Amino acid sequence: MFQESKLKRIVAYGNPVFDMIVTPKIRRFERVLSGCSTNACLALSYLEYSPVLIGTVSDDFKQGLETDLVSRGINFNLYPSKETGGFGLVYDEKGNRELDVLGRADDIPSDAIVYEAADIVLLGPILNEIPVDLVKRIKNESNALIFTDPQGLLRSEENGTIIHTKSKKYDEIAKLSNIIKANELEALVITGEDPRREPERAVKALYETGCDIAIVTLAEAGSIIFDGRVISRIPPFTTDAIDPTGAGDTYAAGFISQYLDTPDDLTRVGCFASSVASIMVENSGPVFPLTRNEANRRMNLLLNGPLDLKL
Repeated sequence: MFQESKLKRIVAYGNPVFDMIVTPKIRRFERVLSGCSTNACLALSYLEYSPVLIGTVSDDFKQGLETDLVSRGINFNLYPSKETGGFGLVYDEKGNRELDVLGRADDIPSDAIVYEAADIVLLGPILNEIPVDLVKRIKNESNALIFTDPQGLLRSEENGTIIHTKSKKYDEIAKLSNIIKANELEALVITGEDPRREPERAVKALYETGCDIAIVTLAEAGSIIFDGRVISRIPPFTTDAIDPTGAGDTYAAGFISQYLDTPDDLTRVGCFASSVASIMVENSGPVFPLTRNEANRRMNLLLNGPLDLKL
């Protein structure tokens, strides 16, 4: 029987994408299911939740995607699109990546379904596909906490290549959000502060954009969380990263999952999120051996080790 927290409803808005990925350790020529909200839903399904994914997809990918989501216990509302989104991702030895656009899906409709009974809503746009009016409806029509991953709010396309800039849409959605999680590039774009050099200033500046809890992830250097009172420094779970695609997305899933259980212990929440992400990056693609037991084992190792992370 599911624990009470497993019965919580998690709804994720953001388009699924099918990417082509090249890293120093792998080269995949087939398009692989990915996307911020999609990866988070996949991780949540491994953690024994039944999340809802809301996005747009074209007919050529829809049937296969729906079959895949059903097999993983993920509910969905997929709206039609003229094409399905996707990126070509090339990572260098340091984990930096270049993004080229393979396809751009339509925006999620402003009148898309809102789940009034949702406990947490994840906003995980890929390329500005979530309208501000939809977020306002979510805020007004439900009591859900809103967790925003801003990656897709900061991207724009120029000649098939992605550039990152702070947007008015980010400013509006940030003020409607309870939790914002940004990686180091996103935090730099949003705040102008370099999280590697000044992590505390960066996470505090992110917090000032409107949320109740700000998170900055720093890849192999861990992450840092600020709730307006206390800064929590979270160590990484050191592992052999095969493919970093989706690390931040699964961190978000881990954070949401543990936050439902222990909202007053952000160190525990962050360590669980770090542990979930570490399992994802040891693998490539949407199939990875995440279990709650293994994530808990890794979390306990982090909690029982030194937490004086030097950033």
